[in-house]
Amino acid sequence: MNKNKILPLAIAAALGSLSSTSAYAAGFQLAEYSATGLGRAYAGEAAMADNAAAQFRNPAMLTYLEGTQVSTGMIYVDPNVDVDGTYKSVLNPTDTGTTSSKDFADAAIVPNFYVSHQVNDQVFLGLALASNFGMNTKLDDDFRGTQFGNEASITTVEINPNVAYRINDQFSIGGGVRFVLGEGSIGATSSGQLTDGMTLKYMEGDDTSWGWQAGAAWQINESNRIGFNYRSAVDLKLEGHATGLAFNALTSQRTGSMELGLPATAEIASFHQLTNKVAVHASVNWTDWSTFEKLEANIPSIATEEKPIQPVKEENWRDNYRVAIGATYQLNDKTELRSGVAYDTSAVDDANRTITIPETDRLWLSLGAGYKWSKNLTLDAGFTYIFAKEASVKEPRDHVQSDDDAKYFGGEFEGKTSGSVWLAGVQASYRF
Repeated sequence: MNKNKILPLAIAAALGSLSSTSAYAAGFQLAEYSATGLGRAYAGEAAMADNAAAQFRNPAMLTYLEGTQVSTGMIYVDPNVDVDGTYKSVLNPTDTGTTSSKDFADAAIVPNFYVSHQVNDQVFLGLALASNFGMNTKLDDDFRGTQFGNEASITTVEINPNVAYRINDQFSIGGGVRFVLGEGSIGATSSGQLTDGMTLKYMEGDDTSWGWQAGAAWQINESNRIGFNYRSAVDLKLEGHATGLAFNALTSQRTGSMELGLPATAEIASFHQLTNKVAVHASVNWTDWSTFEKLEANIPSIATEEKPIQPVKEENWRDNYRVAIGATYQLNDKTELRSGVAYDTSAVDDANRTITIPETDRLWLSLGAGYKWSKNLTLDAGFTYIFAKEASVKEPRDHVQSDDDAKYFGGEFEGKTSGSVWLAGVQASYRF
């Protein structure tokens, strides 16, 4: 992978080092765009306008930000994801036993930076620098299931200029362009054989691509608001190299590419000011994960008319939904307290779950606070604990041919994945 091409841009865009992250929304999607929203489990985000970060979830919310505002922060993500089970060799019936890999998803820091500017009473501009997708898993070398996949990673950085227009006191619209820089890798190695640790397949690459987003806001009355946002799919063609037995490249690298689609998403959210001190907010999110069907490599040096592409991994995901509800309490003139709960459904069913992306349902519990340090400066902090539902995983999957081929390089695996995640973030926002 030509990291020299993407990493300097990524570092500059995110104003800090952006390590590969493990995804804690559905699939390999990241919800962690601001510490302000983290404290309420990202409930009602498309209808919230705390600071300039609001544009990343709904550009129409720029119309609620006066003057010029800047917001920046970071979120630390610390996962604990395990896989445990039994293995059985198909070549040696006596080779059976238990196997596990502990804490195989990396901790990471996810930074962000946002700026908004009010041109006049109707036109507002914004710029968002953040990440919307990312993951990094690597199974232990001695785990007896690496033949189905021993690692997977995706890192993205998004540069997102936006514009919003206030139609009248009730309605606002907004839109923006998404420039996404992405890199990724996926691999598999043999296990428990004479060829233990041999690379079966490994591919990595990077690319840049474009997408868009659009949003709207309806201020029903002084105390109630509804927001809607849609983010388009972004198609990456990760160009790099491939190695491994599956690509006839045990001792060399082959140039190739792999297409990776980042799915479209949508959110509808509401905000309700119940009293002078108490507000509640809620949202429903949808992600078009059903478009993530399989990964395939295009390697010209081994392509034939009968087999122009090489299979990498079949996924067969399904659409995912996220429901969240939160509350805000104005403790005094300077301090605001936040809380929220969310439920994130799995983007894969039991029949298609894989070890490298141990996708399952998640329950979010969140707390946060904002402190008005001065007239212009606000500091925010948020904390979330995520319970990941224990889920079964079996490879080979009976209906996937590539899995069936892999079992001859390490056997069959059946077990479960489990885990939890905690996240802590800080945000600083300044109004000029």
